[in-house]
Amino acid sequence: MTLAELEELKAASLKEIAAAADAAAIEALRVKYVGRNGSIPALIKGMKDVPQAERPAFGKAIQAWKAEVEAAIRERGTGNRESGIGDREELDLTKPGRWMALGSKHPLTRVIEETARIFGRLGFTVVEGPELENRFNNFTALNTPPHHPSQDRTDTFWFNDDCLLRTQTSPVQIRTMMANKPPVRVICPGRTFRRDTTDATHSANFHQIEGLYVDTKPVSLADLKSVLAYFAKEMMGDGVTVRFRPHFFPFTEPSVEVDFTCHVCKGKGCRVCKDSGWIEVAGAGMVDPRVFQHVGYDPAQVSGYAFGFGVERIAMIKYGIPDIRWLYENDVRFLKELA
Repeated sequence: MTLAELEELKAASLKEIAAAADAAAIEALRVKYVGRNGSIPALIKGMKDVPQAERPAFGKAIQAWKAEVEAAIRERGTGNRESGIGDREELDLTKPGRWMALGSKHPLTRVIEETARIFGRLGFTVVEGPELENRFNNFTALNTPPHHPSQDRTDTFWFNDDCLLRTQTSPVQIRTMMANKPPVRVICPGRTFRRDTTDATHSANFHQIEGLYVDTKPVSLADLKSVLAYFAKEMMGDGVTVRFRPHFFPFTEPSVEVDFTCHVCKGKGCRVCKDSGWIEVAGAGMVDPRVFQHVGYDPAQVSGYAFGFGVERIAMIKYGIPDIRWLYENDVRFLKELA
């Protein structure tokens, strides 16, 4: 190829670029002439076949062609953006920004965070643990006998004889006591699992928040009641009171069921509380001495209380949600109503 022929190719290429109709055509010409396998790189690779005496002039002409093609492509790209030609849009900082609607927190997240803030004001810290647990932490250390129904495979998700999905967040309390000397004052939020048939009030996957206070100083049921009364007022509003009813739990003695006055009818009786004026919220009690023995505490030197409640239960009461399944269906319409 002679220099004259090279000049003809250059003129033809610049004419093609000038006549390109849109951005796609410009990009196709860029690939054709200066792309990796384009005409100009091919000529550069073929310089070895050009006579030695002609190489300097020939190489200079090729580089000039390449520079003019690239400049023409850039000019077409920036000069025709208003008409839609060009592969990038220029950022106009004078234009008003787009309003991005903010989302809202899920009701379960709201309850967990609010509970952490309430008990945080009382000196409780938040601790978490694994959802995959062993038999000792989930049952044995909590004074649950082997024949207890909760250890049956029809009630609990077992992987083998010693590995299961935790049925409560109480194992976090066990781990905390085994790793720390008293005083211990913690709440343990987290997801738990049981083989429940899903309906309006039950789910195989649900959340709990459990609390534990252990000290070398005397701790009594009166301390427990005062803490839960404070929580009830902060979470449900003024006028809510707490009632204890005798119950049984393997890991507390004495044990109680905890009821709050119905926040809808203020204790007068309504459909929500089934005309009783009370809503069952939590289980609680004084930590059984045998639990202290399992974690290495001396029952003669320490005392404490524990409590636990379902996060879904609180959320359903607080926000008037009639069906627990609504919390897991990811229906944006439902979440927007609570925003």
